[in-house]
Amino acid sequence: MSQFLPNIIDLLYLIPAILLALTVHEYAHAYVSYRLGDPTPATDGRLSLNPFHHLDPMGTIMLILFRFGWAKPVMVNPGYYKKPKQGMALVAAAGPVANFILALISMVILTVMHKLALAPSPVTTAVMQFFLIFLFINVGLGIFNLIPVPPLDGSKVIGAFMPDQSYMKFMQLANYGFIIVIGLIFLGVLNGPLIWARTAIINGLQWIANGLTFFL
Repeated sequence: MSQFLPNIIDLLYLIPAILLALTVHEYAHAYVSYRLGDPTPATDGRLSLNPFHHLDPMGTIMLILFRFGWAKPVMVNPGYYKKPKQGMALVAAAGPVANFILALISMVILTVMHKLALAPSPVTTAVMQFFLIFLFINVGLGIFNLIPVPPLDGSKVIGAFMPDQSYMKFMQLANYGFIIVIGLIFLGVLNGPLIWARTAIINGLQWIANGLTFFL
């Protein structure tokens, strides 16, 4: 386990990166649900950019150790949506999409700094280190939450394509979902697919960033 533990210097970058990534992820869930007509996130204080409204202790520890994790789920009421299953899919997808947007912003900043060939200094090194960690945290958070096991976001996205009866039975796995996923990770079953997905997304983000900064 010791090889996973970050040192003190890493924590100086990890903690703000994790706080920002988790906060934006959960705020995106809350905002989309609110926009779909659900007042629950606002009532619960989740329509907020205060990170302490969103942290889950175990999910945060998982992010620090493995770069995959989760935050405290946003409570929503799909009864307010015109199409509940489709609304839940949009709300669920909003969190990972927000993380991938943050990851893209990080990749663009890193690419610009690389193309500008800035002189090495403590400031430029610290900025690049932060955005590199922020990139991996957001990609990891987005991918992990897209695993199609309830209550993770991916289950609600694929649930939009299920018949109602199958959807309700599938969502009953939520009581055991985190235990199943954590068990699969520790057994190594999900490690390969998660690493492959992370590599594929980072390569895709690099390709987009190169295109956006082509003229630099």
